[in-house]
Amino acid sequence: MDPSSIVPLAEVTGDVTDAGKAIALGIGAGLGSIGAGIGVGFIFGKEIESVARQPELKGELQSIRWLGFALTEAVAFYTFIFALIAFFL
Repeated sequence: MDPSSIVPLAEVTGDVTDAGKAIALGIGAGLGSIGAGIGVGFIFGKEIESVARQPELKGELQSIRWLGFALTEAVAFYTFIFALIAFFL
């Protein structure tokens, strides 16, 4: 099938597969970033709520918060890396 028959008013140049990969990279990295942002928001929100309820546990909760933050951000980096791998393979 000729790509110009699908979009008759525009001339299609270049490799359409590369364009599809670029779109998939943007969607994959974007969804991974949104998920990590929501996760980090939950972590910090719940930590603030916990400290408000039991201020004496602030030090213990802070270490747990940073661990959760690091793990959540690692997921965001993994989604970006997987998207790059899919783009270049």
